[in-house]
Amino acid sequence: MSRVLIKRLIEEINTMTHKEMKIMEVCGTHTQMISKLGIRSVLSPKIKLLSGPGCPICVTHEEDIDTAIELLNHNDITIATFGDLLRVKGTKSCLLDEKSKGKDVIIITSPLALIQMAEDNKEKKIVFLGVGFETTAPIIALTIKTAFEKGLDNLFFLSSIKLMSPILHYMFKQPNNQIQGLICPGHVASIKGANYFTFIVDDYHIPAGVCGFEALDILGGIHHLVKQISENEKIEFKNLYKRCVRPKGNPTANQIMKEVFQVSQGEWRGIGKVEGSSLIINKKYERLDAVKYFDVKIKRLKQVTKCACSDILLGKKVPKECPLFNRGCSPLHPQGPCMISTEGACAIAYQYKEE
Repeated sequence: MSRVLIKRLIEEINTMTHKEMKIMEVCGTHTQMISKLGIRSVLSPKIKLLSGPGCPICVTHEEDIDTAIELLNHNDITIATFGDLLRVKGTKSCLLDEKSKGKDVIIITSPLALIQMAEDNKEKKIVFLGVGFETTAPIIALTIKTAFEKGLDNLFFLSSIKLMSPILHYMFKQPNNQIQGLICPGHVASIKGANYFTFIVDDYHIPAGVCGFEALDILGGIHHLVKQISENEKIEFKNLYKRCVRPKGNPTANQIMKEVFQVSQGEWRGIGKVEGSSLIINKKYERLDAVKYFDVKIKRLKQVTKCACSDILLGKKVPKECPLFNRGCSPLHPQGPCMISTEGACAIAYQYKEE
């Protein structure tokens, strides 16, 4: 049945497509699935699918990496973080290079595992460098709350959590924005709710929809967007992932985020400061904030690079338009974060040899 529906959706999408159009998928997992399933190859070449700013590794600012490295340099500290982040460079080095020098850097898959680790290693000071979006923020918030309630004095947190809504506002307000339709991230919507993204239609009159991650989900979303763009139908928002996404999201997850974090200005790699786009630890839990506890101060250095990751994240370029793509920049020798993460647009384009 799915195959019949998939074939029908592809035929209808291509029949409706009479002009060039640019559609963005925000989530890195969507980018992965679009390439893995070969969706671009079955759609009209007039449909340009662009990756958005939804890869947490790709948007982590150099200063966050520098701060973690500074902690390694001046304190008897273990830095714990997610695996992909180890190869992301700060202004001079990356955590993997520091680890090769003998610094204590470990990879974790769940922040909650740090609670037991801290309890079993009282002589160590462990700092968790936490990145991600609203999707991972609840589990990090739960870890902070648990550490606080247990009175742990050797587990700290370096928060680099980003918020999806402010960066989309930023992107749509760019004078040269050409995005005509948006596939919203199903993971973020499962936490924040489908209603979190209705502003895209209300404020910018751009068709949008929340999609799941199977072929039928993604093609259904593209069909929803192409129909409105091509046939000048009424612009509307649609939740196409109702099996996982409720209108108002997950109230428990949102409550714990609200309890532990507060909204602040965020720094996005290659993009700069975006108002209200990050979550930092609030006053109640600030004794666990690594920056405040260790009074970290780093010298800010200006980055000069030909890497086009920032333009790729904002939908202004595709990976092959970067002057470094496959010319000195590859997954084995990445020059920018989009080539490092498994959710990065450049790494995915390289893996699937997409033009």
